[in-house]
Amino acid sequence: MAAARPRPTALGGKPGRAAEGRAMEAAGGEERLLLTQRLKAAVHYTVGCLCQDVAEDKEMQFSKQTIAAISEITFRQCENFAKDLEMFARHAKRSTVTTEDVKLLARRSNSLLKYITQKSEEIASSNMEQKEKKKKKSMATKGGITSGEQEAAVTESEDSNMA
Repeated sequence: MAAARPRPTALGGKPGRAAEGRAMEAAGGEERLLLTQRLKAAVHYTVGCLCQDVAEDKEMQFSKQTIAAISEITFRQCENFAKDLEMFARHAKRSTVTTEDVKLLARRSNSLLKYITQKSEEIASSNMEQKEKKKKKSMATKGGITSGEQEAAVTESEDSNMA
């Protein structure tokens, strides 16, 4: 029996867009599977390293099955976190996950919420400082200030931020 060939279309003998879409979808599914496998391998490696560190500190050992189980649970929990974060953003009619979504996810663990809030504030502060430096630098360039005057302005700004 002869192998099935794609049916020619009315305009040119090439497969239609639907067939191309299915082929791309299949290729996308394979790529997604490969990426998932790579991510699972990375999680497994990291869990293995962490278990090794704990084993050395506590003078104990973890079996390969235990490490595999911890890795699988960790991966599944991360998948659940990702879905929850996506839902939080969608509920807020956004397409981007924000730090507020992450804080909402961590709300059940006071210590984790405190840590995430602290890091979020540090990052926001750092971003503001960088924006101020860029703004002053661009103003200095436009205003014809010399590089020495510019450095003095930036240093003065940094000093006032520390106070």
